[in-house]
Amino acid sequence: MKTVSYAIEINPEGAEPVLTADQVWKGLEMKANNALPFVPGMSRCDVISRSDNGLSRQITLPTGDYEERITFFPPVQVQFERVGSDGFIQNTISESDKGLWLTFTFSVPFAGALEGSDEELVLINEMRSSYIAAVVSTLKKVRELVRDGEL
Repeated sequence: MKTVSYAIEINPEGAEPVLTADQVWKGLEMKANNALPFVPGMSRCDVISRSDNGLSRQITLPTGDYEERITFFPPVQVQFERVGSDGFIQNTISESDKGLWLTFTFSVPFAGALEGSDEELVLINEMRSSYIAAVVSTLKKVRELVRDGEL
């Protein structure tokens, strides 16, 4: 199992409207509750229980059906854990001298792939690409919600 992180600038030059950390946080909460408008390729997202600091949901992705436990660490991080797996995925909002960033980190096992093998590297790169697309899509949807006055 390998841990990979990638940061995306929330407000690159020319992005309109400019998003605040609070707007991105609210978008991440919305995404946890119903990821369908935010994540390309996801075809099901059903919340099955809630707690004070999170929720559990069942999702369907092109790679299969999963149950996830989601924990909120307001106002900067959402952690997704697949039930029955050792891995995790995190979305973290951070600030720097260059502005706001949304970083995703994943650490998930790849069944059947030997750690450090070429096969594992291919799977990691595929997952990284799909998560970059999901984060870009999430920011696009949050921007759209802000523009439409819904967030």
